[in-house]
Amino acid sequence: MMQRFPTQATVENPRYGQLIIGPPGSGKTTYCAEALKFYRELGRQVGVVNLDPANENMSYEPVLSVMELITVEDCMEHLKLGPNGALMHCAEYLADHLEDWLLPALRKLSATHNYFLFDCPGQIELYTHHTAMARVFERLERERYSLVTVNLIDSHYCSEPAKFIATLLMALNTMLRMSLPHVNVLSKADLLKKHETKLHFNVDYYTDVLDLKYLLDKLDDDPAMRKYHKLNAAICSMVEDYALVSFQLLDVFSTDSMLRLRNHIDKANGYVYKAGEEQTVNSLLACTVGAETEAARMEHDVQPYVD
Repeated sequence: MMQRFPTQATVENPRYGQLIIGPPGSGKTTYCAEALKFYRELGRQVGVVNLDPANENMSYEPVLSVMELITVEDCMEHLKLGPNGALMHCAEYLADHLEDWLLPALRKLSATHNYFLFDCPGQIELYTHHTAMARVFERLERERYSLVTVNLIDSHYCSEPAKFIATLLMALNTMLRMSLPHVNVLSKADLLKKHETKLHFNVDYYTDVLDLKYLLDKLDDDPAMRKYHKLNAAICSMVEDYALVSFQLLDVFSTDSMLRLRNHIDKANGYVYKAGEEQTVNSLLACTVGAETEAARMEHDVQPYVD
C-alpha cells in the first residue's frame, strides 16, 4: 500500500528577511528606506533592523538598532581602536550577544512583523574574510528565518574594467562564504546614463557577466595593468568556472525597478510560495527564471537605464 505524504510542508508563522550588504556608498541605507515604504504599500508586515553600529544617518525609523547595544564611536573612544578595528569589534560583540539581545528582541517583534530588512555594515571584509556576520546570519537561519543576501554594488564600477573584475571577485567570495540565497544588484542604475560613454560594452554584458576575455583585452590596453595579465586572467577564469555571478539593475526611486527586483528576491527567499498568501499562476511565473522572452527582459531590465 502506498504511503500518503502531506502535499505541502508548512512552517508556522514563517518569517522572511533580506540581508542588505555591500561596500560603503553603495546605497544600502537608501535602499532600506525606499524598500520599507515599497513593501508596506504591498501590504507586508515589514520592519528595518539596523545592524550597522556606525549608521548615524538613517533615513528610516528602525524597529531595532544595534546602536542600542554598541556603537563604533564608543569602541573607538574606550578601546582606542581605529574605525575598521572598532567595526570588527562591534560585529564580534553582536555575534556574542545573539541569544541575550538580538534574538529575544526579534521574537517580540515577530508578533507584529514577519518580514525584516537587515541593514548591515559596509565594511566588505566582514563578509569576505571575517566570520562574525556569517555567524549572525547562520543563527538567524537556524531561527527559521527564510533569508536572502542582497549585495548592493555601485553601478559606476562597470565603467572601469579593473574595478569591475574586483567587483566580480568580491561578489563570488561573498556568495561562497555566506552560503545563502544571493542576489547581486547594481545600484544607482539611474545614473548609468552619465557613465554610458565610458562603458566598453552594452549594459547586458555586465549584468549577465558575459565572456570576460573581452574585458581582459581592455585591461591590457592600460600599461599599468598589463603586467598583471596572468593574475587578472586567473580571476576571470575562476569567476567563469563557478558561473554564479550575475547582476540585477536597480533604481530605488522607480516602482517598476523595485518590482522587478522584488520578483528575484521573493523567489530567492521563498516568499513567493508563502503559505496562506494569495497565489496566481501569473504571480508564480513572474518569479520564475525564463518566464519571459529575452526581448521583454531587455526592455524592462536594461533599456530604462541607457539612451
